[in-house]
Amino acid sequence: MEYYRKLEGERLFLAPVRLEDADKFCHWFADAEIALNLTMFDRQMTKEREEAILSDMVKNNSQIFGIVLNEGEQLIGSCSLFDLDHSDRKAELGIMIGDKSCWNQGYGLEAIELLLDYGFNILNLNNIYLKVFDYNERALRCYRKAGFKEIGHHREARIIMGKKYDEIFMDILAAEFSKSRLLRHLS
Repeated sequence: MEYYRKLEGERLFLAPVRLEDADKFCHWFADAEIALNLTMFDRQMTKEREEAILSDMVKNNSQIFGIVLNEGEQLIGSCSLFDLDHSDRKAELGIMIGDKSCWNQGYGLEAIELLLDYGFNILNLNNIYLKVFDYNERALRCYRKAGFKEIGHHREARIIMGKKYDEIFMDILAAEFSKSRLLRHLS
C-alpha cells in the first residue's frame, strides 16, 4: 500500500502513519536496544494495542508521521508532535528510527528538521521540546545538531539494573530554527 507524502526531504519523506504498520512498530518496540531509548520498555505491545495507540494519537490532535525512505518507500520509523498546546504554541517531539540498518546515517536529523519546519511554519508553534535519557548519546548528538538546547534535568529518572540515569529536557524556539524547506516552495 502506498504512503501519502506529507513532508518531503532529500532522502526521505514523512507520511501519515497507517494502522497497517502497527505490526512493524510492535516488532521494533520488542527490540530491547530500541525500546530502552523510549519510555515504553516495560510495556507489552500487541498489534491491537499499538493500533489503539496510533488511533488515539490521531484522534487527540497529535501529528504522527511515518518516516519513509524515498527510494523503495521503506518505512524506517516514526516521529510526532504531541501534547499540542495551541494557546501557548508548544508541543513535544518524539522520534524513533526502528530500522537499525538506518541508524547513524542522518535520517533522524532529516526527519526532525522536516518536523520542526512543519511545527514552526505550518502549525505556528513557538516552542518544541523533548525528553531524552542521558545514556542515549546518539540521540543527544542529533538533537543538538538540529538546534535543541538543554533546559534541565530530571535527576535519576530511570533505573536500569540498579544504575540511575538522568532524563534531559531540551527545546528549540521558532526564532532559533532557520532550515525551512517548506518556505522555499512559497518563494
